[in-house]
Amino acid sequence: MPEWLAYAADRGPELLRRTAEHLAMTGGALAASTAIGVPLGVLASRGRVARSVVLGTVGVLQTVPSLALLAILLVVCGRIGVVPAVIALTVYGLLPIVRNTVEGLAAVPRASVAAADALGMTRPQKLWQVELPLALPSIVAGVRTAAVIGVGVATLAAFIGAGGLGQFINRGLSLNDVRLLLLGAVPAAVLALLVDGSIGALAWGLRPLRRHERRGVRGKLRWPAMAAPAVLGLVAIAATQAGGPAAAVVVGSKKFSEQYVLGEMMAILIEERLGVRAERRFDLGGTLICHEALLAGEIDLYPEYSGTALLAILDEDPPTDAEAAWRTVRPAYEQLGLTWLPPFGFDNTYVLTTRRADAEANGWAALSDLRGDAPKMDAGFESEFFGRPDGYPKLKSLGLRFGTAADMEAGLMYQAVRDGQVDVVAAYATDGRIERYGLAALKDDLGAFPPYEAAAVVRQETLDRLPGLRATLEDLSGRLDAATMRGLNAAVDIDGRDAADVARRWLREEGLVGE
Repeated sequence: MPEWLAYAADRGPELLRRTAEHLAMTGGALAASTAIGVPLGVLASRGRVARSVVLGTVGVLQTVPSLALLAILLVVCGRIGVVPAVIALTVYGLLPIVRNTVEGLAAVPRASVAAADALGMTRPQKLWQVELPLALPSIVAGVRTAAVIGVGVATLAAFIGAGGLGQFINRGLSLNDVRLLLLGAVPAAVLALLVDGSIGALAWGLRPLRRHERRGVRGKLRWPAMAAPAVLGLVAIAATQAGGPAAAVVVGSKKFSEQYVLGEMMAILIEERLGVRAERRFDLGGTLICHEALLAGEIDLYPEYSGTALLAILDEDPPTDAEAAWRTVRPAYEQLGLTWLPPFGFDNTYVLTTRRADAEANGWAALSDLRGDAPKMDAGFESEFFGRPDGYPKLKSLGLRFGTAADMEAGLMYQAVRDGQVDVVAAYATDGRIERYGLAALKDDLGAFPPYEAAAVVRQETLDRLPGLRATLEDLSGRLDAATMRGLNAAVDIDGRDAADVARRWLREEGLVGE
């Protein structure tokens, strides 16, 4: 634990910023959920039909899986970041608030309602002056539940580039790094307790004051208690503003170690050479999310692969020749206002890997050797591999149908094949874990996978705005061969080093940045 605390202290500024982002998202969504949920609860309390419709609708929304809802909202909103995340959190906060409002209003004593009627109160007066105040404890209980749910669900917001503590959790899962997992999970748990406690303090402060408390210590604590949520909000605002001036360039990446390293290389070069701040918006949930973010101007550049662009973005069958692939990709992206810079120097195609001992025992050297054994084998693939036309669908079309195929995070996938939980996984050619985990990469004699040369994709508008950016990034072109990239990836995935430190050390060794 002391070692982890030292690790957390080293990442203090980023931890503070991510925690503030998390709190801001949760607070904004909670305010929206309350503003929508309480009126819906009032409406639902007015009759059986309204109750069934309102509770049924918010109940159905609650059953939609979090990642699915985020993906749907990403398409609807047409952008990544905080907006779709806050909408999703608002939706998930509705059910407990609506339900508790209905139950609170139903529990209002009939005598109180009758007294209000006897006084001649109108329906709105009765609602505001009698029913809602008496139902307030139940409503606040619903708000507290929604707040805790929001803090938990907000960890998934990093999937669409909204930041928050999910950044650490996503990266920890990708790199199989328990320290990063704890760096996101522990503050999220503490934040949930703080948010729940502050709302509870506000509710206590709003209670009718008993006579014996009016001049006592508990009475004097009421106003500070009521201010607790406001204090948390101010802390979040101050922390999010503590990151310095706005970034001139936003660098994106997908959520695996090679992307982190390449993203850090580009960000460090931009900051060192151009003297501007580069914002890292890493851990984005996949190719399409990165591409849409680039088109929308949410990010300015990210590392991509030629084969991925052809298949996932342009929906074209890629040629087996790398140069032919570039002749298709570059002009197509130029029409979108995006520019591919010269490649970094390595081809990170997919490779199927299995345990070396099993490969030698069964004579597996190439993909075609698996055809007879595949139905008896268990496979583990990343989620994107299942849907990509050059992924599992392509393997099945070539006669490679495995007995089972499990969806796994990259870090868990390699451990699973090493430990015998699955028999084969789809790895990246530049992944250092292939050699260090004792795996054998099978030759692609079926032509399953196209060339995947890596390069930076940049918005042309950004290149025009920062004239030195192209030359700065082109200094990386041709410098990274497959062996070098494997070593850098292994330093992150196996040695547990930070991607930023790995990137900076390599840039220094190459003379691209100073000491």
